[in-house]
Amino acid sequence: MTPEQMRDASLLELFSLEAEAQTQVLSAGLMALERNPTQADQLEACMRAAHSLKGAARIVGVDAGVSVAHVMEDCLVAAQEGRLRLRPEHIDALLLGTDLLMRIATPGDAAGEAAVPGFLVQMAALLDPSAVFAAPLPSASAALAPVLEPAPAIIVAEPPALLAEPQDDASAPRKPGKRGGEGGERVLRVTADRLNSLLDLSSKSLVETQRLKPYLASLQRLKRMHGQGMRALDGLKSQLEGSGQSAEVLEALAQTQRLLGETQQILQQQAAELDEFGWQASQRAQNLYDTALACRMRPFADVLTGQSRMVRDLGRSLGKQVQLQIEGDKTQVDRDVLEKLEAPLTHLLRNAVDHGIELPERRLLAGKPGDGVIRLCASHQAGLLILELSDDGAGIDLERVRRSIVERALSPAETVAQMSEAELLTFLFLPGFSLRDKVTEVSGRGVGLDAVQHMVRELRGSIELTQVAGQGCCFHLEVPLTLSVVRSLVVEVGGEAYAFPLAHIERTLDVPADAIVQIEGRQHFWHEQRHIGLVSANQLLNRPAAQGEERSIRVVVIREREQLYGVAVERLIGERVLVVMPLDPRLGKVQDISAGALLDDGSVVLIVDVEDLLRSVEKLLTTGRLERIERRGSAVKGVPRKRVLVVDDSLTVRELQRKLLSNRGYDVAVAVDGMDGWNALRGEDFDLLITDIDMPRMDGIELVTLVRRDQRLQSLPVMVVSYKDREEDRRRGLDAGADYYLAKASFHDDALLDAVVELIGGAQG
Repeated sequence: MTPEQMRDASLLELFSLEAEAQTQVLSAGLMALERNPTQADQLEACMRAAHSLKGAARIVGVDAGVSVAHVMEDCLVAAQEGRLRLRPEHIDALLLGTDLLMRIATPGDAAGEAAVPGFLVQMAALLDPSAVFAAPLPSASAALAPVLEPAPAIIVAEPPALLAEPQDDASAPRKPGKRGGEGGERVLRVTADRLNSLLDLSSKSLVETQRLKPYLASLQRLKRMHGQGMRALDGLKSQLEGSGQSAEVLEALAQTQRLLGETQQILQQQAAELDEFGWQASQRAQNLYDTALACRMRPFADVLTGQSRMVRDLGRSLGKQVQLQIEGDKTQVDRDVLEKLEAPLTHLLRNAVDHGIELPERRLLAGKPGDGVIRLCASHQAGLLILELSDDGAGIDLERVRRSIVERALSPAETVAQMSEAELLTFLFLPGFSLRDKVTEVSGRGVGLDAVQHMVRELRGSIELTQVAGQGCCFHLEVPLTLSVVRSLVVEVGGEAYAFPLAHIERTLDVPADAIVQIEGRQHFWHEQRHIGLVSANQLLNRPAAQGEERSIRVVVIREREQLYGVAVERLIGERVLVVMPLDPRLGKVQDISAGALLDDGSVVLIVDVEDLLRSVEKLLTTGRLERIERRGSAVKGVPRKRVLVVDDSLTVRELQRKLLSNRGYDVAVAVDGMDGWNALRGEDFDLLITDIDMPRMDGIELVTLVRRDQRLQSLPVMVVSYKDREEDRRRGLDAGADYYLAKASFHDDALLDAVVELIGGAQG
């Protein structure tokens, strides 16, 4: 809506805007007065807000609004003058009146005016000390829900526009809180689609200005080549003058030098002008983008509208006194993030009031103040919005959690008894998990936390729960400040650029090719005291494998809760801040991809959907179709190393043999038992099998028997290494088809290596 349209807007629309602003003043002030009924500044602010709404309602002819605002003003004036002390029932009534005023000012809400007579009767009873409170007031929280429902397609930008002429009168409308700027800023209503288009255009403009850089570089290179040509002509002139050339030749050469000198001046001037233009254009484009992005940013307080009131009303309905304390309410966040945060925050706040905060008598017995406190803190950190929602309630009964897990058959009692606190708390995020014995209107702590977690993950964020028994719980949320841009690591896979959001990246590594081991048919590498599964980005993203000899593999380590995965890529291009460009909806959901973006040179990069990618990994693992990453460079070029499979259920023996053989130059894979070894043999080619005898699932004798029955493997050399050194055990191994039997009792480094050389020769033959 343009400023002219705003000036021409109907009085009813202006009244609705003023009602929205003034009812927020009333709600905040009344809740402050509930804690301290004699605060003069809050009494004055609330009285002025009611007075302003009374005058505005009279101007637009809304008699119901005049009546409600008038009786509220009378009540507040009486409190100011000391004729009335505000009690909780007065605050309840005034908050209900606040809701009624907003409903009366909302076009098409006839129910608001219908409730006015009953409200006036209740207020009259409260204002007359001799009157009996005639009837119970409706729940303030019941009246709250339908009051404020902002139109989803409308947002508020910061550029100034005339909403109403400034007034010096104290009853002048205040600037809207949620829909207006702070202080004296005026607002202009802009549709979300137009603002998104502006941001899209500004981001493309920013990218386009970067394309000037290669042109400028080419011009600078041309200027250098031109200077070299000038110097070459000077040398040629010296040679010609010494060789007695005619005057015509020397004059033609001089003319050429003059022309080149003029073009050199033009080149220098054009290069300088292009450099200046490119710098200014990039600055303007950056400012344009920053301004467009800032228009999408709103203070975190916008998502808190009504939350303090909701906490107060819900607490009253449960017989509790609860206060919501907010820090960092001016923290700037993208409006899309704010919209999606409202539902999960509301749920967490309701849970905190219902199950976190105890009844006043229980709090007093525990040595706590009777009033409970919920704290919500918002801050910026490394491009993320950090939210901490904590309460000073009773915390979570971990024994009840254990019993609930066992009763629901989610885990055996023996396992549950050994679980840590963090492991137990993760069960609260499972669908349908609850500590509440019966269903109530207010969901118990745990019910719906799966939905909260899902909504936070949709924002590419994370949520973590901690608690201290008897002292309360804390939810720690991390979400991006904006969904319009994303900090990413750009990598190359199959010759194309892909971006991994930094929020999902644990670290990047260069993993030596010989550090990759095979366990249970999957590739792993050892890092910081744990095995990390390794998968190929080429297979996940359906890109062709790169050709070349590399002695190390570049790995992006991504985290999903406590699980780490290593994704092997071809090249790490670097960290970039990318402007998210949604994919065409006609494409539907593209597997493993969330959006696109443009790099500085104008080339396209696809942004990886990490959660979808991890689902693809799990699917490949369960179907057994995960491809092995070729460890290029682990062999001398043109001379492949011989491959040995070591099968042993002892980690110590396995690693000892692997290191011995690797140090001697062999390419070694390992398996944890006979079944794992059999799967490896069927999927890959080896030059030698070294196996133990006593192993779970499938012992060494069974494994050797299967090898000798398989047409492809029957000629594979097999060595048995066992603690059993009895003749009958040796005979069993050799009868099954082993070519060599080595007892661990007499085992030493040279004995194993000598036996391997005897069977298959050196590592490179």
